[in-house]
Parts: sequence; structure tokens; C-alpha cells
Amino acid sequence: MVSTSKLKSVDFYRKIPRDLTEASLSGAGLSIIAALSMVFLFGMELNDYMTVSTSTSVVVDRSPDGEFLRIDFNISFPSLSCEFASVDVSDILGTNRLNITKTIRKFSIDPNLMPTGSEYHPGPIPIVSKHGDDLEEQEGDGSFSLTAANFDHHAHKHAILAVNFYAPWCYWSNRLKPSWERTAKIISERYDLEVDGRILIAKVDCTEQLTLCRRHHIQGYPSIRIFRKGSDVREDHGHHDHESYYGERDTDSLVAAMETLVASIPKAPHELALEDKSKQQNDSVKRPAPSTSGCRVEGFVRVKKVPGNLIISARSGAHSFDASLINVSHVISHFSFGKKLSQRMHSEMKRLSPYLGGSHDRLAGHSYVISHDDNKENVTIEHYLQLVKTEIVSRKSSQELKLFEEHEYTAHSSLVHSLSIPVAKFHFEPSPMQVLVTENRKSFSHFITNLCAITGGVFTVAGILDSILHNTMRLVKKVELGKQF
Repeated sequence: MVSTSKLKSVDFYRKIPRDLTEASLSGAGLSIIAALSMVFLFGMELNDYMTVSTSTSVVVDRSPDGEFLRIDFNISFPSLSCEFASVDVSDILGTNRLNITKTIRKFSIDPNLMPTGSEYHPGPIPIVSKHGDDLEEQEGDGSFSLTAANFDHHAHKHAILAVNFYAPWCYWSNRLKPSWERTAKIISERYDLEVDGRILIAKVDCTEQLTLCRRHHIQGYPSIRIFRKGSDVREDHGHHDHESYYGERDTDSLVAAMETLVASIPKAPHELALEDKSKQQNDSVKRPAPSTSGCRVEGFVRVKKVPGNLIISARSGAHSFDASLINVSHVISHFSFGKKLSQRMHSEMKRLSPYLGGSHDRLAGHSYVISHDDNKENVTIEHYLQLVKTEIVSRKSSQELKLFEEHEYTAHSSLVHSLSIPVAKFHFEPSPMQVLVTENRKSFSHFITNLCAITGGVFTVAGILDSILHNTMRLVKKVELGKQF
């Protein structure tokens, strides 16, 4: 067995008998300063260990091939009717999707951008395949011409008022004209105005009655409106329920639709029908007509991660538009790319990288309003968006763990005079590079090593200072006593 004396010989920390040591006031002061310094440095080291450290680099976008990018938006158009507002997407690879409705919601809004009712047109507008009769022979006027002066009179006089709002220069209006006039003659023969008076087939020339057409928010030609007296006649001072007709436009289809409308009205000449119990209101060819000229478009679309366009415009395959009357002024409440971050993820992002998030929704709160009073007609509003992806990862041991990703963009907007129908265009261009923010975790062993270094360093430095101070004081005393060296 190893003797105790041999074990004591390897002791690095040999003890000095207490009675051989001498305490001093300077030593006590340095000890207190050393202890406080150790506590202070320990706190700083602990704070540094707990603080998140990140490194930033720019690398090629690591998104997998075929990944789609989500675009969320909420945009209000004070002068674009929900009846024709269309959301379209295209890109440089040839993708062209028109009138997206599955993930889009529309709400009619007033001039103050406040919704005036429930969701408008949740589904697509029915496709019109018959725009008129196959035989285009000339037909005399059978419908009644309305103006701003006599419109309200006839609207109150007849239980049902079917009106064709048209423009003489419109191709689709000219296709509809023969069948509309034939329908008017047939209906007037079956339901004589003097004897029956339940229905009147009429027309309005919007090039002459511009104010009347604007009052009823007509933006596409021809627009067939069906005005019928409902229970709101007495409550709203003569206001009439009305809806848009999107059915086929040949004579047989129009006559059948008008017959269906009249069938729900009691046969009493010149009597107001105070309630319509028809079950045809859910017919796919008739939808509520817009009560205002504004529309809020919100929702999201998924696009390929290549340069492309998100376009919101007036679109219809069976109507014509007067480009000078289309105003795509808009106010952007929200426009962002990528997945929505939860509140917890947003807080985590700010903890790891406080400078991120400032350009995630760059266009929010911006308004782009065009006044036709300033002779600014046929104006397209374009937004050019350059998109950069930021990916935040955590490095645990030797592995990389993806936490989340965020997309930020820059925006430049301009007004462009267009010869075609004005649109609101958002041109987006994803960057081929991405910003990679990596969380660097500090090892616990490094933290312990630093603590030991702090403790030993402070103790050693304090000992050196104490020795210097002690020897200096001894030297001063010797000098004072006049001792020779």
C-alpha cells in the first residue's frame, strides 16, 4: 500500500500554518474587490451564454423544385364592382389562371370601404353560350326605352321590370338586341300592359343615360337587371330588390325566364306585389345585383416560385367594358408572401433576428387612388415586387433544424396609361438567392471553462496586486525609518 506520506508529497496545494500567515487591511480590501469582480464577470459570462448568437449568410435558394408560393391579400376597390372583379394569375412558364374563385372572397363596400352586406358571388358566374338568336334578321323595337326621368315611375308601376343596360358600340349588346326585342314583343302580347301590367321589358342606352347607369352600378354591357317589388318597398321608401341575369340570351331562354318571374306574381292589374315567394332566387342564372360600385377582394392564391403577375381587373366573357369608365383605384390592407406565422413563431423570429419582419407586409396601408376628374382615364396601376426568402435554422450538435421561413419584399409602384381595360397588376419576382440565418448554440463546456478562467484569473491578479502593494508599503516604512537596503 502507498503510504500516507507519499500521497502528501504530490499535494499541489500545500498548506501554510495559520499562525505563520499575516492578515492585512489592504489584503482584505483586495479580497472584497476580487470577490465583487468575480460575481460581475460571472454575470456577464452567464448573460453571454444565455444570449442567442446568430450568423447570417447569403446562399442559393434551397426551395425544392415544384414548391408553390402562397400570396395572401386584402384589397379594397372603391370603383370596381364585385359583379366583374376577377383575380387572375400568370407566370413566365406559361401558367395562366383566370377568374380564381375557390380561395377568393368578395364583399361589396361603400365609399368608406365598409362592407354593405354578406359575401358577394361565392361561386363563378355561369358561362353564357347563347348570346342571341342564330338568325340575326332585323327586329323592330319591342322593348320600352327608359331614361333617368321616367325610370322610377315605371319601376314603381310594374311588379317586375326587366331592363337591358346596353351600349350601341358593344358587340355583345348588338348580339342580344334581336332576341331582346322579340322577347319584349312576346311578353307584351301575353301580358298586356293595359290589362295585366305585371311585367315590363325595357332598355337603357348607357351612352345617353350615363348618370342612370352609374346609379345602378353598370360597368359591363349588356347588363340585364331584374327589378321586382319586395317587402322592402314600404320600409326603404320605394327601394326595389333587383338582381342580375346571367342566363342564356336567346329568345326562348329569355321568354322562359320572364314567364318564371311572372308566375310568382298574383294576377291583379296594377297591384303591387308586396312579397315574392318564388323559389327561383337560387337559380344559378340570377344573382343579386351589386348594391354599390365598390368591392373588397380578399383571400389567397398559390403560384410557382418564378416571376409572374397577380392581376385584378374587370373580366367577363359575355360583356363589354368602356375602358374610360373603369377605375382600378385601390387601398391595400394586406399583401404578403409565404405562410402566415403564428404569434408564437413571430415572437421566436423577433428573438432570433429582431431586424426581420419589417418588410413582410410592405404594401399594407398604402392607397392608390385615381380621380377621373383629373382627366386620368385608362390608367393601369402596376406594382413591381422583388421578393427575398429568409430561412431561420437552429444548429443542434452537428444537425441543422429548420425553424421557419419568412418572405420579405421591396415594392415600387407606378401609374401607366393603357389602351386596353385598366387593371391592378402586381408583378412579383422571387430572388434566386436567399438569406440564411443560423442560430449558433454555445457549448456548456465552453461556459464552464470560462468560469474557471475568470475565477483563477481574478484570484491570481488579486494576489499579484496584493504582493506588490504589500512590498511597496514595507519599502515605504523602511524608508521612513531610515533603514539602508
